Amino acid sequence: MEILWFLIAMCMLAAVIGPLALRRRGGIRLVAPGSPDAADPANYDFVRQEELDIRMPGPDQDLEDVLDVVQSTQGWQAAAQLLAGTAKDSEARWQRVQAFAGAASLELARRPGEGGRWLRTWRAEAPKDAGGAAVHAEFLVQQAWRTSTPGTDDFRIILEEARTVCGEAAPLAPGDPIPYIVELAVARGLGYTEPEFDLLWAKVMDRAPAHMGAHLAALSYRSEKWHGSRASADIFATTAAARAPQGSLLAALPLFAVYEHLPEVNLVQGFYRSAVVSTAMEGALFAVHAARQGDPMLAHVRHLLILFLVRSERWSEAMNELQHVDGHVGALPWTHDPDPAAEYAVYRALAVAGYEANGGSPATLLG
Repeated sequence: MEILWFLIAMCMLAAVIGPLALRRRGGIRLVAPGSPDAADPANYDFVRQEELDIRMPGPDQDLEDVLDVVQSTQGWQAAAQLLAGTAKDSEARWQRVQAFAGAASLELARRPGEGGRWLRTWRAEAPKDAGGAAVHAEFLVQQAWRTSTPGTDDFRIILEEARTVCGEAAPLAPGDPIPYIVELAVARGLGYTEPEFDLLWAKVMDRAPAHMGAHLAALSYRSEKWHGSRASADIFATTAAARAPQGSLLAALPLFAVYEHLPEVNLVQGFYRSAVVSTAMEGALFAVHAARQGDPMLAHVRHLLILFLVRSERWSEAMNELQHVDGHVGALPWTHDPDPAAEYAVYRALAVAGYEANGGSPATLLG
């Protein structure tokens, strides 16, 4: 199988002018978008790269419809109505807040000074709307990480403003964990002390103790790169997984902990078959199979599984996960790349190539 991996990489590399570019977290840019040597997604009913939706991890028709209305009319009322009708402690509300904030941030990046006007209008015309305040806070967090460098004055200033808006949003919706979950990302960027973080985490747990999105945000804070250590992050993840209610996707949290600590570059295939990685993958696969269908966080876990399944050459399982999530790529690990759709397309092409090299075909997968 090592030889297979090498041959796949070399075949794809032939379509690219220039050396192999090693990517962060073990990703590899192997083929240029649109290369004739890339696997054709149409053979497997996969969505073409240019049509992949980078705004959300999986389908949410109500959210997609409202986003289309908001972005075409620049009116905020439909967004406010959707959030008002979404349960406060639900993963869906958290994802919708993220999606609205991300849409405004992307608009602003494409049309500086003009894009995302609907969010500014929303806050100006309805300053007491809880949904608008939550989206504004998340927008500021995303802007800090996208447009400035951690540790700089600009980065800190934006996150300080985000913390202020979180404080404004919390009393507008008592019992809503979202303002505190947004602040978890602020805590990571501003370097909250352990007691400060513990106080914030307690507020989240009081409102939504099994919230997967909150645990992912807390895991980032506890990762070695920021304030904790790899051991503390692993303990946090395994403890949460052990305490997870039946059917909860928190059982997949250890795989996210492994991802947080992937080396910058890793070409040793044995790493992805090690006991630690294999155990975390099996836990995530179990969580996916046991989860409630329609769980908004299911797509998040499936997307991360695709990276690990491909890197460990488990082609058939990778193809199965691709069938479930293809079309939407607004999730880790793809969103760590400046071009999430292109990064996802590379791994999808690798999965197809490995699957076919081992006897698979569209007929066997789709039949």
